[in-house]
Amino acid sequence: MEMVNLTIDGKAVSVPKGTTILEAAKTIGTEVPHYCYHPGLSSPAMCRMCLVEVEGAPKPMPGCVTTVTEGQTVRTESEDARRHRRGVLEFYLVNHPLDCPICDMSGECHLQDYVHAEGRERGRGREPKRVFGRDDFGGDVLFYGDRCVMCTRCVRFMSEVEQDHRLTVVERGNRSVIDTFFDEGLEGTHFHGNIVDVCPVGALVSKDFLHKARAWDLTHTPSICTSCSQGCNIELHTRDNLVQRIKPRENLDVNAWWMCDYGRHNYEWINHGDRLEAPVVRGGEPSGAMSWGDALRALLERVESLGGSKVKAVASPFSSNEDLGALRALVEALGGGSILYRSPEAEDEVPLKGFPTLVRRKDLSPNRRGAETLGMSRVGDDGANGGLDGVAEHDGIIIVLGDGLADQAADFGANAGLYVFLGTHASEAAASAHVVLPITSHAEGEGTFTNHEGRVQRFWRALDAPGMARPGWLILGALASELGSGDAVPRSAGEAFSALGARVSAFAGLSYDDLGTRGAIVNESVSMTGD
Repeated sequence: MEMVNLTIDGKAVSVPKGTTILEAAKTIGTEVPHYCYHPGLSSPAMCRMCLVEVEGAPKPMPGCVTTVTEGQTVRTESEDARRHRRGVLEFYLVNHPLDCPICDMSGECHLQDYVHAEGRERGRGREPKRVFGRDDFGGDVLFYGDRCVMCTRCVRFMSEVEQDHRLTVVERGNRSVIDTFFDEGLEGTHFHGNIVDVCPVGALVSKDFLHKARAWDLTHTPSICTSCSQGCNIELHTRDNLVQRIKPRENLDVNAWWMCDYGRHNYEWINHGDRLEAPVVRGGEPSGAMSWGDALRALLERVESLGGSKVKAVASPFSSNEDLGALRALVEALGGGSILYRSPEAEDEVPLKGFPTLVRRKDLSPNRRGAETLGMSRVGDDGANGGLDGVAEHDGIIIVLGDGLADQAADFGANAGLYVFLGTHASEAAASAHVVLPITSHAEGEGTFTNHEGRVQRFWRALDAPGMARPGWLILGALASELGSGDAVPRSAGEAFSALGARVSAFAGLSYDDLGTRGAIVNESVSMTGD
């Protein structure tokens, strides 16, 4: 790769040939102000905010389209560059309303940031500002035209990435405005929420997030979308121990800067619902809700009394690799047995046409690949009892991890000698269990998922767990250790992942810490039939 050497703000920079000045400046920590530029879109160089001084050039150059040359000297903070940017900002403020106190983008707005950093102290305008009414674009998007800086990021995303041309610029000059084509709204598109993400000001806002929280009150936690097997990298934005919204997180290997609308809005189940908060033991003595110590002792006593009963387990592909690995270790410690799982499916896949590797997958669970890699068997979602007839009729030990069994007519506890349920929410599966153990959701703990291509990706804890809920890998790992698995009780998700690597060759050689925020591919290839 041919490298180019130049100087930016007095610092030596070496970048590949063809790199723009704006991107080259990022390598030394310099952020050149910009509106219309986005790394995932074309660069029209129309906002003029990224003007920089290039030695030898007759005028300031737009950093978003000017490529570096050997020996070039660039000044992003010279008085000439700042003077031009101040002039551009003044024009943007001519008609911009003072909406900061009520705007959802306040605290995240680039116009707000740039004016505070280097704009004029006072405006010189005397004429009345242009006023637009609020426009409903359909779907989840509202448009405030008087806040728009006409960067056209939204139009370019829809036409270039989603490849749907219903969003456009109408009128000309100072009357230009973004609008939908022939009154056709954004309903029916599957990725339009991304135009809210790319808007650098508060012109495009989400109906779902409207006036819900201020940006500076939100805590951002890196996580993984659980709405399909694509494994989009996301951030959970939380406040008051609730998820307020989901935003995509950049990972060029998986989802770039984008995510689908289905995954974006599929989070309310995390905040609400009838959560399991305490271990419960039914039948025999002791009985009822109790502490973890008492519940696990009672469970181990019942396992011992059954003396070598056969085991069948049902896992959920919404569980982490660590939870599934600990379940496998427990089943092996009990003498071995089958582990089944079910995975819900959509009718069709939905690709992002301009970024074909990003697809709303047909498989609607985040860790089906992980379950397969761990040797678990998928059963169909059609037919009597969703393919779990044999489990419902089992008279030994049944362990269910995460599957609510909402469509099961049979009572799993009717025939079993011992039926144990580990889950996050109250369900029919929990109602008929002899032992109910509350576990955390992915938003309340750490761990990994394996996406459709075999990429193992980490998620982090964003919320406090309710009541006495604990990570599944901790509870299952403690039980497996007591029953002679040979593994120590894991004290962290990292230790649980290490134990997984010791048992399953596909995960061997992967380091939990080295996975970072981008993940790594498992060592063995496992087919994803029907994905």
